[in-house]
Amino acid sequence: MKFCITYCLLLVSCIMYGQQQASITGKVTNGADEPAAFSNVFINELNRGTSADENGYFRLKNIPPGSYTLTVSEIGFTTQEHNITLEEGQNLDLNFQLQESVTALQTVEVIGRKEKSYKNTTSFVGAKTEIALKDLPQAVSYATKELIADQGVMRVGDIVKNFSGVNQNTFYDDIIIRGYRINGGSNTQLLNGMRTSTGFWKQPLANYLERVEVLKGPSSALFGNASPGGVINRVTKKPLDEVRNSVSFSTGSFNTLRALGDFTGPLTKDKSLLYRLNIGYEDANSFRDLQFDKNLVIAPSISFLPTDKTRVNFDLIYNSSKSRLDRGQSTFKDDLYSTPISQSLSATNDYLNEETYIITIALNHQFTDNLSFSASYIRTGYNEDLLEHRGANQYAVDSLGQPIPDQIAMQVFQRKRKRFIDNLSTFFNYKVRTGALDHNLIAGYDYAQQEIPRGGSQLQANGYLTTDGGAKAYDKNNPQDFLFDSNSNPIPNVAHFDLTDPVASQQLKDMNNYIYTVRSYGPELYNSHGVYIQDQISWDKLKVLVGLRYDYYTDKQNYDMPDEKSVHQEAFLPRIGVTYSVTDNINLYGTYVQGFEPQTASNMDPNLGGPFDPLESNMIEFGGKSSWFNGKLDATLALYRIEQKNTLYAQPGTDVLQQIGKDRSRGVEVDLNGRILPNWSVSASYSFIEAEIVKDAQGNRSGIQKPNTPKHQGNLWTRYNINHGQFKGLGAGFGTNFVTERVLQQNSAQTIPAYTLLNAALYYSINKFTLQLNINNITDKTHWVGGYDYIRLFPGAPRNWLLTVGYSF
Repeated sequence: MKFCITYCLLLVSCIMYGQQQASITGKVTNGADEPAAFSNVFINELNRGTSADENGYFRLKNIPPGSYTLTVSEIGFTTQEHNITLEEGQNLDLNFQLQESVTALQTVEVIGRKEKSYKNTTSFVGAKTEIALKDLPQAVSYATKELIADQGVMRVGDIVKNFSGVNQNTFYDDIIIRGYRINGGSNTQLLNGMRTSTGFWKQPLANYLERVEVLKGPSSALFGNASPGGVINRVTKKPLDEVRNSVSFSTGSFNTLRALGDFTGPLTKDKSLLYRLNIGYEDANSFRDLQFDKNLVIAPSISFLPTDKTRVNFDLIYNSSKSRLDRGQSTFKDDLYSTPISQSLSATNDYLNEETYIITIALNHQFTDNLSFSASYIRTGYNEDLLEHRGANQYAVDSLGQPIPDQIAMQVFQRKRKRFIDNLSTFFNYKVRTGALDHNLIAGYDYAQQEIPRGGSQLQANGYLTTDGGAKAYDKNNPQDFLFDSNSNPIPNVAHFDLTDPVASQQLKDMNNYIYTVRSYGPELYNSHGVYIQDQISWDKLKVLVGLRYDYYTDKQNYDMPDEKSVHQEAFLPRIGVTYSVTDNINLYGTYVQGFEPQTASNMDPNLGGPFDPLESNMIEFGGKSSWFNGKLDATLALYRIEQKNTLYAQPGTDVLQQIGKDRSRGVEVDLNGRILPNWSVSASYSFIEAEIVKDAQGNRSGIQKPNTPKHQGNLWTRYNINHGQFKGLGAGFGTNFVTERVLQQNSAQTIPAYTLLNAALYYSINKFTLQLNINNITDKTHWVGGYDYIRLFPGAPRNWLLTVGYSF
C-alpha cells in the first residue's frame, strides 16, 4: 500500500514538473547589430535572470507557465521591458536589439565593464562624466584588459606601445606623450580620473586595471595643472552584478613567477551590494644584472547601490614592492655597442623598498531625472626606502680632468621619504532642453594637495677625496687639494665602476667607507583649487563641448618653517570642441584647449631670477572618428599642433634662470581597435610627430627633435580564434611595433637607433581552462626604449617567453 502511494505521488510530481517546464532562448544585439555581450535578461516576477554570453546568446530554463515581465538591460543602453506568456513545455525564442542611451551613462564609474574585446566605446576622462568616445572632440588612445592580457604584459611602459604618439622614456613610470614627458612622481597621472602618484621609480602591476587610456593634449581645463602632451588615466576594475572568478599562474624568462586572481559578483540577493577583489603576486628577475622585482598587490572594490538613484563605490589598492633601482646601462664613451645590455651599475647590497596605498570613495546621487551630484575623494600614501650605487652621470676623470672612457664616476644614495596626496572632485550635472538644443551642464569644484612631511632625508656620497678629509668634485686647477692613487689619478669617494670588469664592481660594498653629505627632503606642501563649468550642447548632428576653468595654485616656500611664504599662481583655462556626425558611423571634430603647469616654489627664489610665470600651452586639433564592420571596429584620425612657452633656461655660466623657452609639437595619429570578425580582433596605431625647440637658451630655433621622441612609430597586434572543427579553442596572436631613431639630448649628437620588434602568442581554451604562450622580440633585436645619454641608457628586453595557465569559474 505504501509503495502504491509513493509511486502515485512520484508519478503526479513528474507529470506536474513536465507541465511546468518551459524555457526562453534568444540573442541580444545593440543598435549596430553587434552582439550585446554579457547583457542581462531578467524575469521580474520570479526574481531570476541570466547573462548573455560573449556572442549575445542567452538561455533561461525550468520556468513555470504563466505571464511575466522580461527586462533586458546593459550599461550604456536603454533598458527594455517585454510582456511574455509561457505555456507548458514551451521553448520561446526571442531576439532583442538594445539602443544606445547616452543619458543612461554613469556619472561616476561604479559598475564594471562587461565587454570582452579590444574595443571601448565610452570614457570618463574626457568630460568628467561618461561620454561616448565618438562624441568627444579630442583624441583618446586606450588598451582594454583583454588586449593587455592577450599580450601578456604587466607594466604601463609595455602597454603604451599600443598608443599612437606615446612611448616609454626610461625603465621608470616615465612616459613621453606627443613629445612631452610625464611620470609617476609628477602627481599629474590619474587613477579613475583623479590625481595620484605611482612613485616614479617602479611601474606597478596592471592586473587590477580595466583599461589604460591617454587623453591627448592639454587637460588642464579638466584637471588643473598637467602636461601639454596629455594625461594617462588608469581605470580600475569595478564590481559586476554577476559572478565571475578567475585565477592564473605564469612562468617564463628571467625566472618569472606570477600569480593573479580576479573575483567579482553580488554580495546580496537584490544585487545592491557588489564586490571585486584583485590579487597579484610577482617574483621575477630581469635580463639586467642584479635586478629583481617582488610585488604584492591587493585591490578590493565595493559598490553599494541602495536605490536606483544613489551609488557609492569604495576602492583600495595596496602595493608592496621590493626591488633594486636600475639606473640604466653605461657604455664606453661615445660607443653605443661597447657593453652588453645586461650590464647595470648596481651593487649586491642595494635595495629599493616601496609601499603605496590608494583609497578612493565615490558617490553619485540622482535628485531628479535631470539633476545629479557626484563627489570623489582619493588619498595616496607613498613610502620609499632606498640604498643605491649609481653613476654620477659622468665618466671618471684623471689628474688633468680628462674623462677616462672605461670608468664611470659613481655615487651612493641612502634615502627615506614619504609623500601624501589628496584629491577631491565634486560637481553637479544638469540636463535641460532649451528650444531645439539639448544641454548637458556640469559645474564643479576640485581640490588637490601634496605633502612631503618632515623626516625625509638622504645621505649622499660622491666626488673625490680631499686632503682635509672631505670629498668634493675634482678641480684640475687646484690638484693640491686632492688625494691621488699610485697611477696619479684622484681617489674617488665611491670607487669607479670599471666597465672592463663589471663583476668586481658589482660586489658587496662597505657603506662605512664613504664620506657623506646630508640632503633633506621636505617638508613640502602645495595645493590647488579649481572651479569650472562645462556644457555639451547637442543639436541634431552637431555637438559643441565648451568649458572654462579657473585654477588657483599655492606652493609653500620654506614650508613649516618660521620664514614660510605662500607662492601663488593662477590661470583661466578655456576649452571648446565641436563634433559633427557626417553619417551614422563617421564623426568629424575640432578642438581648442589651453593648459598650464605652475613653477614650483624652488624656482621662485629671486637669486635664481624668479618669480616666474607658469608654463603655458595650447592645442589645436582636428580629426575624425568612425566605426566599421557593423560597429565592431573603431578608428580615430587626429591632426594637432601643441605649443608651450615660458620654459626656464639657465643663463650661460650662472645659475640664474631665464623664462625664454618655447617648444612646439605637431603631428598625425591613427588608432584602430576592435574586431574585423567575431573571432578576429585587432589593435593598431601609427603616429608622425615633429616636436622641436622653437626657442632655446640662446633664443635660437634648435631644429632638433625633442629627446626620446621618434618622428615615426607604429604598432599592430591581432588575434584570431578558431571556434569550430577539430581545432576549436585554438587561437594565435601576432604583433609588431617600430620606432624610428631618437635624439637623447638637445645639444648632443648622441642618438639611439630605430628598431622593429616581432611578437607572437598561442592560445588554447578547453572548458574553463586557458593556456597561453607569449614570445616577445622573436628576432632577439638589440634595442633601447629610451635614455638620457650613453651613461644612462635603458635597453629593451631580448627574446623572452611567458607561459600562463588560467581557470575561470
